[in-house]
Amino acid sequence: MSEGDRIRIDKWLWQARFAKSRALAVDLVTAGRVRVNGQKLEKPGRAVGPGDVLTLVLGAEVRVLRILACGTRRGPAPEAVTLYALIDAAGE
Repeated sequence: MSEGDRIRIDKWLWQARFAKSRALAVDLVTAGRVRVNGQKLEKPGRAVGPGDVLTLVLGAEVRVLRILACGTRRGPAPEAVTLYALIDAAGE
């Protein structure tokens, strides 16, 4: 895989605007609030890429999403939402 296919989870969370800073993204991971493909993460250096499924606990809300792209920068919100697709965990 090329370097553009994978990215550190803390950097991806920051670029996708789930955390306001890289430090807060690291805190999310080390607090056990992030799962990748069903496995709880403990290290913010874990590489993720397109196709990985993330489960995020953000306050009282749980979000399940699939990574579509790694991104190259932390751009505006309309750009950030192109990095993932929300998955309806409840099945409605």
